[in-house]
Amino acid sequence: MFVTGAGLVATAGTASAATTANGSTSATTAAATTATGAAGAAPKAAYNGACGAGYSVVNSAGIADLGTVFLTYNARTGKNCVVTVRNETGDPVHMSASVRVLLDDEETEPVVEEGEFTSYAGPVHVDEGAGHCIEWSGVIGEEEYFNSGSNCGVLK
Repeated sequence: MFVTGAGLVATAGTASAATTANGSTSATTAAATTATGAAGAAPKAAYNGACGAGYSVVNSAGIADLGTVFLTYNARTGKNCVVTVRNETGDPVHMSASVRVLLDDEETEPVVEEGEFTSYAGPVHVDEGAGHCIEWSGVIGEEEYFNSGSNCGVLK
């Protein structure tokens, strides 16, 4: 089941495997998505600070009753970050966190961490977030939240 934010369409992407710092396997995926639908459930999981110092939560969405995806922003650096957090840790499940800057003059690739995780996926960071719309999403199990074109700041 997909729970989507404003302006969404799904297309296939490419993936490449990687190993995260904690030793779990992840995949980096390049994909574009756009469509329309209902907003996610109310956030239940707390933000875990995984994006690092200086990042503040600027948006979040519940992913069914499984967890929350958080969009954060660092005002000093102008970077955005996304992390997907489960409500309860447990056996590894399929999870992802994705973020992409939407630029008028070029196609940008999303930054994605995807794999089997016990508590959270991400963090994934993008530069150039200041003044541009952001596309961000999170997956836990078979549930997804996706938002394209939010948190635009001052458009150029």
